[in-house]
Amino acid sequence: MAAPHKGQCFCGAVTFEIAAEPEGARMCWCRDCQYIASGSATVNVLFPHRAVQFSGEVATIGRIADSGNEVERGFCPKCGSQLYSRTITPPGMPDRIRAGTLDNPELVAPEALIWVDSAPSWAPLDPALPWYSQGPGSAMSKRKGKS
Repeated sequence: MAAPHKGQCFCGAVTFEIAAEPEGARMCWCRDCQYIASGSATVNVLFPHRAVQFSGEVATIGRIADSGNEVERGFCPKCGSQLYSRTITPPGMPDRIRAGTLDNPELVAPEALIWVDSAPSWAPLDPALPWYSQGPGSAMSKRKGKS
C-alpha cells in the first residue's frame, strides 16, 4: 500500500496522515510500554518524524525511558488511545505509531521484539522473530531458550 497512510484514535477525535512508507515495525516489552498497553507489549510501526501529521487535540507526556532517551508519548485526551511515542533526545529517530491506530493495521508486521528481558514470564513471545534484551541493537535475549 502506498503512502499516504491514515489512522485515528478510538473515538475519532484525533486523525493522522503519514506521507511515507514504514521503516519497520516491532513489539516493545519495556516497562513503560507495558504500562500504556495495560500489561502487554506495544506494537509500533516506524515512520520518519516529518512525515506524520496529526489533526485534533493530542495530549502528550514526557519521560526518560529505560534507554535513557527523552521520549514523548501522544494520546487522545478524550478516549485515551495511545497514538505514538517519539524520541526527543537524541533527535532523528523515527516516530513509533501504534499499529492498532492505523486504518490498515496489516501494513507491516512486527519484525523484532525489543526489551524482552523486561517482559513477564507469561508473555507470548514469537519464537520466529529476533528477540533483543533491550532496545534495537542490544544483545540478543537468551530468555526462554531463545539463542
